[in-house]
Amino acid sequence: MLLIIAVLMGALWALALGINSFARWNARRIAAAAGPVLTASENLLVIGVQDGVAVGFTALKVERGKDRVLGIAIPEGAFVEVPGQGFERIGESFTAGAAVSEAAVSNYFAVPFSKYVEVDNETYQALLQNQNIGAITGKIVATDLTTSERASLTAFLGKVDVKDVWIVPLPVKAMTVGTARYYEPQSAEVADLLLQWWGVRVDQQESRPRVIVYNGVGTPGLASEAAQQLIRAGFRVVDSGNADHFGYTTTSILVYHAPTKAQAIHDALGVGSIQMQSAPQDLTDMIVIIGADYLPPVSTPSTVPTEGAR
Repeated sequence: MLLIIAVLMGALWALALGINSFARWNARRIAAAAGPVLTASENLLVIGVQDGVAVGFTALKVERGKDRVLGIAIPEGAFVEVPGQGFERIGESFTAGAAVSEAAVSNYFAVPFSKYVEVDNETYQALLQNQNIGAITGKIVATDLTTSERASLTAFLGKVDVKDVWIVPLPVKAMTVGTARYYEPQSAEVADLLLQWWGVRVDQQESRPRVIVYNGVGTPGLASEAAQQLIRAGFRVVDSGNADHFGYTTTSILVYHAPTKAQAIHDALGVGSIQMQSAPQDLTDMIVIIGADYLPPVSTPSTVPTEGAR
């Protein structure tokens, strides 16, 4: 039994290392845009949900100027870095709320997502099969779109022809660990798809700084909150979890590489003692240990519409 457990843990560790390597490589490959940096307002995350559990995510790029919608459908079993949870099935991000799912997708794709709509599983599967994006507007269960944003989006999606909706599956390789099934994103194919869909180029600026975030207080979800702020500020979170103890009174920013970016972490979090480190570190550029002085931002509640609600 111990041997089986060791084998399973080894398989998950190897998968995590592979995804972590891709995160670093992919950041160098897609971090820079050819023209103006994409804004989150151009992007929308569609979350399919059944009985409170996420069954899939579709990352959409809404191109109003071309009357078309591009998208990548992400299976809930795709293995990525989930802020505050470490490497996990992306479906697990939804257990902590849609904002964590937005952060997980933004972090993995290096494309900002700050708006989502939640639909039931039947509507979600129909979207993938029929590519009829306009059909989801009357089936929204929850969203963080404002009333005016939702009205504008509904009007636009309603006029987009099905032939101008291109939603493709995330390139993955299926693998089974014990009884659990995971999907390992395929690095080169994913990067090329992001280049094609979002028009981002890879060779025009340095990669986004890599950050590991540790919870040094013990308050549940604290590392996740901080990671989300850093992702929105343009950093790539490559790992997160608990610190070696929960007695940190002040937040520490340990800098191994990219010292010019350390102040930006302080500014994003509002706190942080910057400490230069001389020891070599290949996995990350900076480690942030969240202390008791950190105050997470006040979250904005989701809007639950009356029409189409479960």
